[in-house]
Amino acid sequence: MAWVYLIIAGLIEIGWAIGLKYSEGFTKLIPTSLTIIGMIASYIFLAQALKTIPLGTGYAVWTGIGAAGTAILGIILFSESVHPVRILCLVLIVAGILGLKLSSGH
Repeated sequence: MAWVYLIIAGLIEIGWAIGLKYSEGFTKLIPTSLTIIGMIASYIFLAQALKTIPLGTGYAVWTGIGAAGTAILGIILFSESVHPVRILCLVLIVAGILGLKLSSGH
């Protein structure tokens, strides 16, 4: 169940990271409120996951899901760069996440 919590935490992290963009520096009430709620929820799920997943693995996977997912949504939603080196780096992040999962023993 810890890995499910960790994946949920990572997906919520993507949501609040995108929310930061829509909040326009915390100047828009609804996007700001949703972003803050997302931050709290993401931390709650991360904390639950870290009860059994090693700290280094859990934190790295959480940030990796958030970083890769946010970058992908940045491409989709905000027309950010799809330069081949950028895509390669995203693939490397995902490979790192999978490697940490496979080597964690949980």
